[in-house]
Amino acid sequence: MEFNKKLPSRRNFCLCCLGGAAIAASDGWLSPRQAYAEARGLVSLIKDSAATSPITTYKLRNNISVLEGSGGNIAVLTGPDGKMLIDAGISVSRPQLTKALADIGTDPVTHLVNTHWHFDHADGNEWLHSAGARIIAQENTRKHLSGIQRVEDWDYNFLALGPGGIPGEVFIDAHKLKLNGASIGLKYYGPAHTDSDISVTFAEANVVHVGDTFWNGIYPFIDYSTGGSIDGMIAASDANLAATNDDTIIIPGHGKPVSNRVELRAFRDMLVAIRDNVAKLKKQGRTRDETVAAKPTAAFDAKWGQFVIDPAFFTRLVYEGV
Repeated sequence: MEFNKKLPSRRNFCLCCLGGAAIAASDGWLSPRQAYAEARGLVSLIKDSAATSPITTYKLRNNISVLEGSGGNIAVLTGPDGKMLIDAGISVSRPQLTKALADIGTDPVTHLVNTHWHFDHADGNEWLHSAGARIIAQENTRKHLSGIQRVEDWDYNFLALGPGGIPGEVFIDAHKLKLNGASIGLKYYGPAHTDSDISVTFAEANVVHVGDTFWNGIYPFIDYSTGGSIDGMIAASDANLAATNDDTIIIPGHGKPVSNRVELRAFRDMLVAIRDNVAKLKKQGRTRDETVAAKPTAAFDAKWGQFVIDPAFFTRLVYEGV
């Protein structure tokens, strides 16, 4: 897929995809460093896109909806206890998100959960806190949002959020809430996409938001700068499969926002097969570039490799972790 300096579609446009550095100069892909230098840098381009992208709302069940269009997919629970958001999107989307939230219902925003620390999931923390949200996250999310954080694969340093954007309530392994009649469970994966990822389960509705441990239909970014790994991603996928059933609605961090166990299992199986292919080549003594040239992702590229984490970049990410 060639972008010819055009931005990706709204559905998959997210900061986590920076790892692929996917602006095509001609017939090839730019390296992350080259892509960062392109125009004003991909972070600026992402903000510009989020400032104008519309928000699409998908209504699920038990007063739960998903908002697509500002960074990662955002879940919303409504009711008399106020709106609870799972992830905050990108702050420049505030006008569109405000309208989308108002269209769902008049309840004020009272709670926000961050599934992890990345910009496209937590950049909206400050304005949502100012609107009344109490912010909850795993303790590593607060740590990363509280100081300068460098992501090597994006060649970018993120500044700390202001005091209002820092989660005020954190947990280590698990946390439970009862809001709007819903039993909500937050569960830490351990290192996966980052070292701060959590799932959010709405028990009665049988709906679970799994954050960036699942990218539906596209190769994922893995943030080794903050503790992510290919094995951690596979372990998280196994945990997600074990915690769901055929009736569960699964909300991925990116890609088609309403998913299920069939799509999640396909994602997990893809990760395992590519991990094994890359590990075999690395064990043979192949360099990273030689491994990329061997095309260990070839069987999956038509389905999974058509976005900014292109096959070569995903191979490099996997190579780093095997």
